[in-house]
Amino acid sequence: MNFEFTKEEQAFIERVRDFLKREAEKDYASEIMAPEREGHAQLADSEERREFCRQLGKAGFLGLTWPREYGGKELPGIYDYLVNEELASVGAPLIGKGVGIIGKTLMHHGSDKLKREFLPKILNAEVEFALGYSEPGAGSDLASMKLKAERDGDGWRLNGQKTWNTSANFADWYWLAARTDSTGPKHKGITLFMLPLDQKGITVRAIETMAAHRTNEVFFDDVWVSDDYVVGEVNKGWSYICEALDYERFALYTFGPVKLKLDALVELLKNTERNGKPLAQHEHVQRVLARLSTRVEAAKGLQRKVICAAAQGRVPTVESAMCKLCSTELGQDISNAAMDLLGPEALLSHSAPGNVGDGAWENSLRGTVVDTIGGGTSQIQKNIIARRHLQLPNPS
Repeated sequence: MNFEFTKEEQAFIERVRDFLKREAEKDYASEIMAPEREGHAQLADSEERREFCRQLGKAGFLGLTWPREYGGKELPGIYDYLVNEELASVGAPLIGKGVGIIGKTLMHHGSDKLKREFLPKILNAEVEFALGYSEPGAGSDLASMKLKAERDGDGWRLNGQKTWNTSANFADWYWLAARTDSTGPKHKGITLFMLPLDQKGITVRAIETMAAHRTNEVFFDDVWVSDDYVVGEVNKGWSYICEALDYERFALYTFGPVKLKLDALVELLKNTERNGKPLAQHEHVQRVLARLSTRVEAAKGLQRKVICAAAQGRVPTVESAMCKLCSTELGQDISNAAMDLLGPEALLSHSAPGNVGDGAWENSLRGTVVDTIGGGTSQIQKNIIARRHLQLPNPS
């Protein structure tokens, strides 16, 4: 694998960076470029961030890999990654959910009506989505979901609950999985729906996490959805969910922030003294940093394997699981190392006197935990790798 970018790719990177420089001069820049938000920096959860996404669309950075028939540019998969790497490096919203998850799944499985209605809006960043998969009793085992969809005329009546639905408090539309058949194998009776989140009967309640990151629980009380908003075939939603989760891991987990996190720690250790010399000069510290640096390069290699798989037209199921597992756990380990190496002051928050690094590491320690859960926990990624890559049997 050649890890060097071509001249065309490097020129494209410069285009993205020039765009970000212009955006950095706008009044809303501090709201947009916020790497301290850690994992939820990717969200377009304010009007300023949504406007930034619209500017991304106007600049032609959305739908780069889509077919031309849907308004895309048919560029290789690496171009989506190049954009996301630059966005993630400054803490700006990423392009993944609408373009890489809902958009690509609709292109493969959606009706002509859904394509006409949603694909242009996605390209223009006119719509935000929430993903409705997990339930109180169906998190890692999504196939155990119980939110019920019962036939009602030319549509379906929904009753039940979802949880851990980040974006449900500000999104426009719901990408929702529900059980439409309880008589057969649990994987066979799930259907995907699309419905507006402001619809009568939907109640959204906040769940605050340890990372100051809001997610939500959502309740459905006789919510009706038309057959027009069923994605693909009834009872075949499980395969679409698995495909969409692969797109999520492919689109939303980037390499740049992990590298920047390690670079920031190295710089801080060079300028923080213990026993009369910088911490970076202590042998134990150097050993820790050497191990982390090696793992960062490994994460870069795994990310490039995802890109290669996508460029070949494959859904990078195993590759994206490996990349997601490695990069998110590495981010957490870098934050843990910062706590160990910098001492008790690293536990102090931004507002506490005497903090180290302006409280960034205390914030990072909490934020990186969330990264290992969203898009499928680390345990789920290990199961995917064991079963699909190593061909190991399911545990008895």
